[in-house]
Amino acid sequence: MKQYVITISRQFGSLGRTIAQRLSETLQIEFYDRDIVEETAKRMGLPVSVVSNKEENPNTAFFKRQYPLGMGIGSMQDEIFSIQENIIRDLAKRESCIIVGRCADSILMDMDNHLNVYVYAPVEARLRNCTEILKMDERTARKMIREVDRSRELYHRRYCPEYNGPSTNKDLMIDSSRFGVDKTVAILAGIAKDLFGE
Repeated sequence: MKQYVITISRQFGSLGRTIAQRLSETLQIEFYDRDIVEETAKRMGLPVSVVSNKEENPNTAFFKRQYPLGMGIGSMQDEIFSIQENIIRDLAKRESCIIVGRCADSILMDMDNHLNVYVYAPVEARLRNCTEILKMDERTARKMIREVDRSRELYHRRYCPEYNGPSTNKDLMIDSSRFGVDKTVAILAGIAKDLFGE
């Protein structure tokens, strides 16, 4: 089997992360999401919570305290992105894996064996996932759906010059509410096996 990478971008509440985790189990390859944040924090000498909050959102309280006039906010986010870009490239060179978010589809555009997936779902389905599976109250869920989607959009526009909407760089877009988690995983696993060999 060829060495390959699957990148998964997703809308908040679409269960894209859950799908990525289960897909990694099905394909028996590594799954990277929070590990990238942890390694970034380690390299920067910052708490994981700070990097996690900052990587897609420059308006966190920590950075407002550090840079009360706004000085340095963009450069700190740039530094986080640069470090994560190096981590993502290193992971892709090292082994077959699944990488969630962080513009990995754009970063690995020059890699031969990749499959870039976007997981989405209608708002009401995402709201249901947030309240029933993630146990969020409805008001918080609606706010998170709106704000996280917006933050991810702005993040892509900042770091992916070619970005022109969610379909940019994607090989496949799939509605997780149409197929459910298990069937979505089965579809993606089948495509990966067909593309990269068993």
